[in-house]
Amino acid sequence: MGRIRFGVAAVMATILMAGPVTAQEKPVAGEVAEGSLKGKTLTFVSFGGIYQDGQIAALKEFVEKSGVTLLNDGPTEIAKVQAQVESGNVSWDVVDTADLPPFVHCGTLFQKLDFSKLDISNIPPNQVGECSVPAMNYGVIYMYKTETYKDNPPKDWKDFFDTEKFPGVRAIDGSGDPTGGLVEQAVLADGGSVENMTVEDIDRGLEKFRALGEDTIYWKTGAESQQLAESGEADMIMMWTGRAMTAIRNGAEYTPVWQDWLVVMDQMTIPVGVKDTDAAHALINAYLGKASQEILAKETSYTPIHMDAKPDVDEITAAFMTNSQERIAQGYQQNIKFWVENFPVASEKWTELLAGN
Repeated sequence: MGRIRFGVAAVMATILMAGPVTAQEKPVAGEVAEGSLKGKTLTFVSFGGIYQDGQIAALKEFVEKSGVTLLNDGPTEIAKVQAQVESGNVSWDVVDTADLPPFVHCGTLFQKLDFSKLDISNIPPNQVGECSVPAMNYGVIYMYKTETYKDNPPKDWKDFFDTEKFPGVRAIDGSGDPTGGLVEQAVLADGGSVENMTVEDIDRGLEKFRALGEDTIYWKTGAESQQLAESGEADMIMMWTGRAMTAIRNGAEYTPVWQDWLVVMDQMTIPVGVKDTDAAHALINAYLGKASQEILAKETSYTPIHMDAKPDVDEITAAFMTNSQERIAQGYQQNIKFWVENFPVASEKWTELLAGN
């Protein structure tokens, strides 16, 4: 899944008109005017499965109240977005993407959002971009085998990379692109700085991965990471929070480390050239509402992005939600600008690492 930064302030202006002065209504997340989209059709695109089903459930009240006809499509493919934009025939109105594309293609494939039409006041800090708002949150953490480190448990990513104080087998996400935040944590563990990263820092970070030893496991799927925890094959395992939660639910005797958990989120975007941008903004604004986010979290176990949302979930699921004040304070957001600019070279170097070079 998906990998984040940038903040945007939303300000509504008072509109002066001839005669009495009236103020334009400020949008409220989750609200839409009765019948305001009657006769209109919107197509929502996401990644399918339980996740998209949960998103549609979260939008049910919006559909019923606004009168809009909501169609579904997917899965999200940036190549298809590009083809629609370049042809001038855009049929996807709101698209859920991974975390990098809206920053890479802001203003070209995805339009800059009109924040006078969105209420972003309850989104966690630094999660809104010019062309996107978060669709949900989850995290990348690592889990340690409780028995292995019971007398001296690791506390952060620095400990993850310290094989002298904390010997044992590590398991790392090798499913796709490099995780920029983890490379930054490796640089920090090596005594470096991430304030003004350079390409050389990518090499510095990846050397810390190599130093973990030949018995390091690079898992290829989330299911594999979960299996490693449930079978106890690794002493420390980098995991997506959803997979970690399920492993614990299934009896894995591991403990999560939350300090500097890596913030991950899907993104809600509007492609350039949609036919009705107001309607697309209305859908996103409804999706951001407290009640909508509670439904999404209950249906999917992903963390809601409305900070006041309190989804009705069981104790284990709640323990892996990332929207509490404590978790928000512990989160680490990667330098998105650096990774967008240096993605090709980072990807090449990461591929070399996985190939054993």
